[in-house]
Amino acid sequence: MASRTTKADSRKTATAKKDRPRHIGIVQKDPYLEPYEDAIRGRHEHAEWKKNQLTNNGKKTLAAFASGHDYYGLHKMKRGWVFREWAPNATDIYLVGDFNNWTEDERYRARRIEGTGNWELKLSEKAMKHGDLYKMHVYWQGGDGERIPAWAQRVVQDEETKIFSAQVWNPEPYVWKKNKFAPCKSPLLIYECHIGMAQDAEKVGTYTEFRDNVLPRIQKDGYNCIQIMAIQEHPYYGSFGYHVSSFFAPSSRFGTPEELKSLIDTAHGMGIAVIMDIVHSHAVKNETEGLGNLAGDPCQYFYGGDRREHPAWDSLCFDYGKDDVVHFLLSNCKYWMQEFRFDGFRFDGVTSMLYYSHGLGEAFCNYGDYYNGHEDDNAICYLTLANELIHEINPKAITIAEEVSGMPGLAAKVKDGGIGFDYRMAMNIPDYWIKTIKEKRDEDWKPSSIFWEVKNRRSDEKTISYCESHDQALVGDKTIIFRLIDSDMYWHFKKGDENGTVIRGIALHKMIRLVTATTINGGYLNFMGNEFGHPEWIDFPREGNGWSYKYARRQWNLVDNKELDYHYLGDFDKRMLETMKMVKNFQNTRLQEIWHNDDDQILAYMRGDLLFVFNFNPVKSFTGYGFLVPTGSYDVVLNTDAKEYGGFGFADDSITHLTNYDQLYVDQHKEWLKLYIPARSAVVLKKN
Repeated sequence: MASRTTKADSRKTATAKKDRPRHIGIVQKDPYLEPYEDAIRGRHEHAEWKKNQLTNNGKKTLAAFASGHDYYGLHKMKRGWVFREWAPNATDIYLVGDFNNWTEDERYRARRIEGTGNWELKLSEKAMKHGDLYKMHVYWQGGDGERIPAWAQRVVQDEETKIFSAQVWNPEPYVWKKNKFAPCKSPLLIYECHIGMAQDAEKVGTYTEFRDNVLPRIQKDGYNCIQIMAIQEHPYYGSFGYHVSSFFAPSSRFGTPEELKSLIDTAHGMGIAVIMDIVHSHAVKNETEGLGNLAGDPCQYFYGGDRREHPAWDSLCFDYGKDDVVHFLLSNCKYWMQEFRFDGFRFDGVTSMLYYSHGLGEAFCNYGDYYNGHEDDNAICYLTLANELIHEINPKAITIAEEVSGMPGLAAKVKDGGIGFDYRMAMNIPDYWIKTIKEKRDEDWKPSSIFWEVKNRRSDEKTISYCESHDQALVGDKTIIFRLIDSDMYWHFKKGDENGTVIRGIALHKMIRLVTATTINGGYLNFMGNEFGHPEWIDFPREGNGWSYKYARRQWNLVDNKELDYHYLGDFDKRMLETMKMVKNFQNTRLQEIWHNDDDQILAYMRGDLLFVFNFNPVKSFTGYGFLVPTGSYDVVLNTDAKEYGGFGFADDSITHLTNYDQLYVDQHKEWLKLYIPARSAVVLKKN
């Protein structure tokens, strides 16, 4: 007997389909994630639950919750001063400093706020003054010690004793000149920099020197964003700023907070966004300068047991499951945006946060590796809330995740089940270039492999592409230019004195940058000096080098010297960025492969009306090499082999190239474009 479907049955079926939850956004876009949808939903719901808890079910905003910096720390009030600290394990707290000859005084004794772990001290206006140094003297059961307050906004180091202290800071408020600013992301072109080593002189550079001497270079070169490292105060200069001690204090070794504000203000006036390399993945172990044992509880801010110390970084790992720690870190994000007007953050060490293993020794070969129970849901929740907070404060803010495991959804929207970053670092690309340069002969460079690698990313996540990381510039590693040329840079980098190694290195340096930058789907990043092939590694002052600053600087004089080859690379980098800006919303423009031939080592692709053609072949030049492209005429706008960029100038770039008719492709509106392509060169043509 045939079955019948009644209207009632149809209504029930329709209702069931309607009630059935749709796949969450990132699963809709990637069906291979379906087996892990429960885990993805669980993380999303956990973050929503925590957000509701912290905001009293939405009765206040996340930004209102993240205001600890306005409450804790030392603040000048209308009448006097108020100091507050979260120290639940403390039994007594005194402020000691210049104002009381560093002795305990009952007038400077804080009291515990009943029923909380908070301590408070109110003082008269004359009790301290701008510039006074101070610390907390904290007592706990069985011990005591001097500590720098966790929420201190100004910390300085004595030049002779090297001891760090908090400093009373109450200058005239900085008057901002540029009150409205929105970052340009079309495309986002980031110049990664370090204030201290950003000058020629063998010393620690300052915010003011960077503002006056380096910002104009960055603007002239065409970058529209700077990513500043080492802003949060750190005891050891050579840590590159990654062992933070005072999270709310801009490093005083570079100058005052007002000078940092002036730098940011000036950058905004130049149309340059400013993002900060923020470190929330770990903290320095130091107890006298940092949070390691603020009040007798080594786990006040950090995980306990085996999870407290990072096994590879000699640092401490935050406990993201504690509301007070989340409050501290979220407030830190808001503070830098509110007080200094940073346009966003590059979050360091995200892989370390995501996994109990910190990602160490894991291969991450398939999706199951991201959902097998070894993920720190507390950290994932914190990062999700941080992204929501940052974009609540400034919807146009920029957040970037430095993450190596490839966790799906990291740079997907929170509403889609993602963690909410705007971009993730395309960390596969520099690894690929290192491996290629080290292990493959030039004859074995395959354009198909190069093209696949530079665009190897999730379709629903935007990335920041880069050729080399700042780590490669450190002693013990090598930048791309040094891998290509090595010591010959010291002897054959003068015009007219180049040998074969230098000629090869200059050519490939330009080609590597061009193919990496022009295949982006989000942004492009360069570490300062690498654009012109800075020859020296970075070696911060240390005992092993006699505490020398010789290699902790950038030698701008090299790129300024027109008798040397460095300016060829710098000039090329500038023209490359100009070329990318010829296409509106370049990063979102379709990336269309035109041709590749691994035997010839030829690659061609288009974005908008720009055609990019590469010949990676080290010895073969090609005459009349044909590509099927949209019908029309094409003019050369950039050639890596041009003499002005250190090439041979073999091709005549003044010629307008016309496509050749082919009846077979009339319906496709395509014809053959035939070019002369010298060995080891690339050319960009613009369709008229």
